[in-house]
Amino acid sequence: MAANLFVSKGSHHASGSLDPGTALQQYKVVEMKLLAQQRELQAKIPDIEKCLEIVAALQAKKALGEANALLKKNLENAKGSLEVLIGDLQFLRDQQTITQVTIARVFNWDVHQRRSKQAVKET
Repeated sequence: MAANLFVSKGSHHASGSLDPGTALQQYKVVEMKLLAQQRELQAKIPDIEKCLEIVAALQAKKALGEANALLKKNLENAKGSLEVLIGDLQFLRDQQTITQVTIARVFNWDVHQRRSKQAVKET
């Protein structure tokens, strides 16, 4: 997911570059979605672990190897997905920081340009 770029029609300037403000909004929307997925996975993992404990206890009385294997696989998948999400969130936070710095630099450049033009007019 982190490798996907968020480009939509109308978010380009005439130069063809992505508007940093639009990109920042899109990053924040994606971050909210990823955080929701992270909360869901973090809630699922303890439940799966509890089920594993129950199955292990029942397994002593009755063969539930298939159910145990499925739960272990689900647990591994949930933990793996959580790791990927955490990496995606870190990437997204880095992109937000880069975009915010870019916006600040463009703003400062624009202020400098206007001041230079004003100084030329005054002389």
